Amino acid sequence: MRTFNTSASRVPLATLLLPFLLLATSCSRYNNSGSLAIWGYVLLALDVLALLDVFRQPWDIGKKILWAAIIFFFPLGGLIIYYLFAGRGK
Repeated sequence: MRTFNTSASRVPLATLLLPFLLLATSCSRYNNSGSLAIWGYVLLALDVLALLDVFRQPWDIGKKILWAAIIFFFPLGGLIIYYLFAGRGK
């Protein structure tokens, strides 16, 4: 029950971030020339840092792979979900 209470307390923050998530994902990470935009580099750096953080956690391998897949397949949304709900450092 305690885990539900801590997760439920983070839901208002997640709902506030939803418009930002929709705005940021509608923007392209690539320029017209096909190269990464500055936003793409920032997102790539944050995703790499989050993946490194995932594999430094003292979790079992299944949980690490699940979080890595979420971050990999959903770059911005997975990053936000990871930092809100992963329970890092506990």
